[in-house]
Amino acid sequence: MGWALLGAGLLLALYTLLRHGLRRALPPPARPALRGRTAIVTGGSGGIGAATALELARGGARVVLAARSAPRGEATARRIRTETGNPEVRFMYLDLASLRSVRAFASTFLRQEPHLHLLINNAGVSAGGTTEDGFSLSFQVNHLGHFLLTQLLLERLQSSAPSRVVIVASSAHCAGRLRLDALGHPPPGMFSTFQDYCDSKLANVLHARELATRLQGTQVTCYAVHPGFVDTELFRHAPLWLKPLLLPLVRLLFRSAAEGARTPLHCAGQEGIEPLSGRYFADCRPQEPWPPARDDRLAQALWEASEKLVGLGGTGGDPTAAATEAGQ
Repeated sequence: MGWALLGAGLLLALYTLLRHGLRRALPPPARPALRGRTAIVTGGSGGIGAATALELARGGARVVLAARSAPRGEATARRIRTETGNPEVRFMYLDLASLRSVRAFASTFLRQEPHLHLLINNAGVSAGGTTEDGFSLSFQVNHLGHFLLTQLLLERLQSSAPSRVVIVASSAHCAGRLRLDALGHPPPGMFSTFQDYCDSKLANVLHARELATRLQGTQVTCYAVHPGFVDTELFRHAPLWLKPLLLPLVRLLFRSAAEGARTPLHCAGQEGIEPLSGRYFADCRPQEPWPPARDDRLAQALWEASEKLVGLGGTGGDPTAAATEAGQ
């Protein structure tokens, strides 16, 4: 099962790389002035998240690394503070596989931080398993946890406007197939884990699309991004016999974490892209996602189903009340 998942993922990666060109050259990274602005980066303890946080800190932002490993998170925060000379980098515990943890994080952040200008929903997994909330691990971490987090922090984003939400999606959304009647549960079949990952990435693109629709006129904009195929820890669970075949290919074709952070950083700081709110970006420019990711009715239905699954309906859809209740 594990090798089949890796094989399917590698085939999708190769297909996309061949279709769009191998390691397309990206424009040099821009470093906007961010002093006085506060950012959250989920999954900020390593990979693309750490690379994104590093550049935000270099720009002068106050950066909160939201991650579930305290030792790694604290170590990364220390490294970024030392490397950038920016003391305004801190770690806060967040486990997206627990909706209780998401609510606790939001409640603590709202008590301690008066502003929020950038929310980078970066954390992601591609693994099987079930969370304490009864959802598939990939779908909850990649979509439901971030959906709830965004809702709980939305009022702070609005009061700090102009502000932005960047959702790290993937070209894997092209293989996504959302089943609204079974949302949050792994699909059947041999490639269940891989399909669940693709479904979560389709949900990411649709989340950004619907969020933009609902935030029109608020000066809060949002973007879904494909960072490219990045050499992070995606293949760390590969069988030992398979790694000698996979790793040279990954080193040759895949981007570094710093390169993978370019498009999220572009959408976080590039001036003039506000009219493109809700769009899907790859290689630092807007691109058309696959047709299901442009379905406005599906985006609205996903939003409404996600609200129910994360328990926002019980507060009348008021995320502030939900965050306050969680902090009591």
